[in-house]
Amino acid sequence: MLVPSLKVQDLIEEIRGAKTQAQEREVIQKECAHIRASFRDGDPLHRHRQLAKLLYVHMLGYPAHFGQMECLKLIASPRFTDKRVGYLGAMLLLDERQDAHLLITNSIKNDLSQGTQAVQGLALCTLSTMGSAEMCRDLATEVEKLLLQPSPYVRKKAVLTAVHMIRKVPELSTIFLPPCAQLLHERHHGILLGTITLIMELCERSPAALKHFRKVVPQLVQILRTLLTTGYSTEHSISGVSDPFLQVQILRLLRILGRNHEESSETMNDLLAQVATNTDTSRNAGNAVLFETVLTILDIRSAAGLRVLAVNILGRFLLNSDKNIRYVALTSLLRLVQSDHSAVQRHRPTVVECLQEPDTSLSRRALELSLALVNSSNVRAMTQELQGFLQSCPTDLRADCASGILLAAERYAPTKRWHIDTILRVLTTAGAHVRDDAVANLTQLIGGAQELHAYSVRRLYCALAEDISQQPLVQVAAWCIGEYGDLLLEGSCEEIEPLQVEEEEVLALLERVLQSHMSLPATRGYALTALMKLSTRLRGDNNRIRQVVSIYGSCLDVELQQRAVEYDTLFRKYDHMRAAILEKMPLVERGGPQVDEEAKESKEEARLLEAAPVPTEPQASKLLDLLDLLDGPSEDAQHPRPLDPSPGGALVHLLDLPCAPPPAAPIPNLKVFEREGLQLSLSFVRPPETPALLLITVTATNTSGGDVTHFICQAAVPKSFQLQLQAPSGDTVPAQGGLPMTQLLRILNPNKAPLRLKLRLTYTHFGQSVQEIFEVNNLPVETWQ
Repeated sequence: MLVPSLKVQDLIEEIRGAKTQAQEREVIQKECAHIRASFRDGDPLHRHRQLAKLLYVHMLGYPAHFGQMECLKLIASPRFTDKRVGYLGAMLLLDERQDAHLLITNSIKNDLSQGTQAVQGLALCTLSTMGSAEMCRDLATEVEKLLLQPSPYVRKKAVLTAVHMIRKVPELSTIFLPPCAQLLHERHHGILLGTITLIMELCERSPAALKHFRKVVPQLVQILRTLLTTGYSTEHSISGVSDPFLQVQILRLLRILGRNHEESSETMNDLLAQVATNTDTSRNAGNAVLFETVLTILDIRSAAGLRVLAVNILGRFLLNSDKNIRYVALTSLLRLVQSDHSAVQRHRPTVVECLQEPDTSLSRRALELSLALVNSSNVRAMTQELQGFLQSCPTDLRADCASGILLAAERYAPTKRWHIDTILRVLTTAGAHVRDDAVANLTQLIGGAQELHAYSVRRLYCALAEDISQQPLVQVAAWCIGEYGDLLLEGSCEEIEPLQVEEEEVLALLERVLQSHMSLPATRGYALTALMKLSTRLRGDNNRIRQVVSIYGSCLDVELQQRAVEYDTLFRKYDHMRAAILEKMPLVERGGPQVDEEAKESKEEARLLEAAPVPTEPQASKLLDLLDLLDGPSEDAQHPRPLDPSPGGALVHLLDLPCAPPPAAPIPNLKVFEREGLQLSLSFVRPPETPALLLITVTATNTSGGDVTHFICQAAVPKSFQLQLQAPSGDTVPAQGGLPMTQLLRILNPNKAPLRLKLRLTYTHFGQSVQEIFEVNNLPVETWQ
C-alpha cells in the first residue's frame, strides 16, 4: 500500500526533521515518486500543489527537471493559483538552455494583453528573469504598451522588463525611447527609479539615445534639486537623507550624460556643488550619495574648483571611522593621482597615516597611493616615511614596499650618495624581499660614482659585519669589498668616521659568509670572487686565500666548484696574469650597455605605474596574454643578449678615434589602422649610435565628430625582441582633427630579425567600447636590416 502524498508544510517539516543526509534523501525520493505519479495521472486540481513541493525540492539542490512541462500547463491554466505557481516554476526551472522556455511565449503574450494586473505582473517578472533574445523580440511591443498603463504596479514591472530586454537585445532601443521622456514626469518612486535605470541602459548601448537624452539633463537636475530641498516622501527617507537610492541613480545617469560634453556638464555644475556641500555625512546613506557626487564631478567636464572640492571630500573620507569608506577614498584618490596630482598631494599626511592601518587591504591601498605621490620635491620625506613603514609592515606587503622605494629612489634621487644610502637601508631592512635586479642596480650605481667608492665600501663592510642574513646585501657588500678593498684598508674617508680595518678581519668576514648556512650558492660565488680579487689588492701573504679557494674546488655546487677550480688554476699556472685578470671593473660606457640600462629603467617605471591608478581596469594579465600571441624563441624573452660590438668599432674605441657614422636615410611612415575617422600611423627612427634599437612613434588622429576616449594602445613582438612601451601623451584623441595623441615604442633587435608587430587598441567612440587586435607585417625593411 502506497503512503499518501504529503502536503507542502508536512514535507518541509519532515525534511527539516531528518537527522542524517540519508534520511533526507529517502524522504525526497519517496515524495518525488508521488509527484511523478500525480503528473502522469494528470490531476488538474492538485497539480499546483505538487509543483510547489517540487520547487522546494529543487531549491534544496535535488533534480526537478521533470516538472518543466507542468509549469507550461499551469501557466496556460485560467486559474490564478495555477498561474502563480506555474510562473514561479518557470523562473526557477527554465532558462535559455532549455527549448521549453520558448513554449510559454504565447501564454505570456496573452496574459500581458488580456490578463489582470496580478497576472500581468507575474508574466512581466517571468519575462525579465528568463526571457531569451527571441522572446524579447516577440514581446517587445506588448511591454511597450504596458509602459503607459494607468496602474503604477504594472508600469514599474514593465520598466524593469524593458531594462532586461535592452540588455538582451540592444537594437530594441528605438522602441523604448519615446515612453522614457513621459515616464520621467512620474512621482511614483519605483517607476522613476526604474525609468532612470532604463535610460542608463539605453545611453550605454546607443549613441543616438545618449544624444537624445542629453536634452533631459535640466529635468534630471530639477528632480535631484527637489529631492535635496523638499524631499520625496517620508517612507523613502533613510537616516534623514531623502531617497538616497534615487539620488545615487540620478547621479550615475548625470555622469553618463555629462561625460565629454561641455554643455551638459555646465548645466549640472551648480547642482553637484549643492549636493557636495549640503549632504549630511553623519550617516552611511549620506556618504553613499556624496561618493557618487564625487565620481560624477571627476568624470564630467566640471570646473577646476569643483574638482578640488571633490578631492577634498575624499580627503575627509580618509578620516572616517568606517574602514570601507577609507578604502573607497584611497582607491578613488589612486585613480586621480595622475590627473589631479597637486590636489591629491595636499592630503599626503593623511595618506601616510593610513599606512599604519591594521587592515592589510587598507595599508596596501595606502602604500600604492603613497608611492604614486612621490616626486622630486618630497622624495626625501616620503622615502623616510616609507622606510619606517617597511620596518613594521606585514610580510606580504614588504616586497611591494621595498620595490616601490627602490623605484622612487632611482627616479627622483637628489644625489648619488642619498641614492646609495637609501638602497642600503632597504637591503638592510628587507633584503630578502627586494627584486632580483636590485643587486645589479646598486653595483652599477656604486661603480659609476667614483667619488663615493671609499664611502660605499665602508658602509657596506659595517653592514655586513652586523648581519650576513640578508642575501642581496651580502652580495653587494662582497662585490664592493672585492672591487675596492684597498680603499677599505686605507682607513681615510671624509664622509664618515675613521674606520681601522685589518686584512685578517676582512678575510675572516668573507670566510664567514662562505661557511654560513644562510648563504645562497650565488652569495658564496660573490664571496669567493671577492676573496680572489683581494689577492691582488692586499699587501699580505695570499696563502690563506689560496687554501680557501682550493677547498671549494671539491664543492657539491657545480658552479661554485668550477669557479674555485679556475681560480686555483690562476694561482698555480697563470700567476703572472692574475693581477691583470682581476683588476677593477671598468665604468659603464655609453652605447650598447646603455640600451640595457634604459630598458631596465623603462621596466621599473612600468612597475611604478602599476601601483598608480589604472585607467578603467587593470591590464597586466591582458598584456601577458597579448605577449603570447606571437610565436618566437622561448629563450632571451625577458633578458635579451647584450649587443656584440663589431671588431672595427672596438678598435676605434680602443684607439679613442672619432668615428661619425654616415646619416641614415629616413624611413617612410606607415598607416596601419583606420576606422570611423580614427587613424593610426607609425613613424620610425633608428639612432646611428645604436643600430639595434628602433624607435617607433605611434600617432593617433581623429577626424570624426566625436572624441575618442579611454584610448589604450598595447603592443607585442616576438620573444627574440625586447619591447618597451613609454607612457602615452594622453588617453583622449580630440575630434575634428584636434591635437593628436602620441606614444613611443622602443624595440631592441640584437639579431636583426624581420620585425613583426601586433597591436591591440581599446577605446570608446560615440559611446561604444571598441577593441581591435591586428598584426602589422608590412613594416619597411629599413626598420630591421
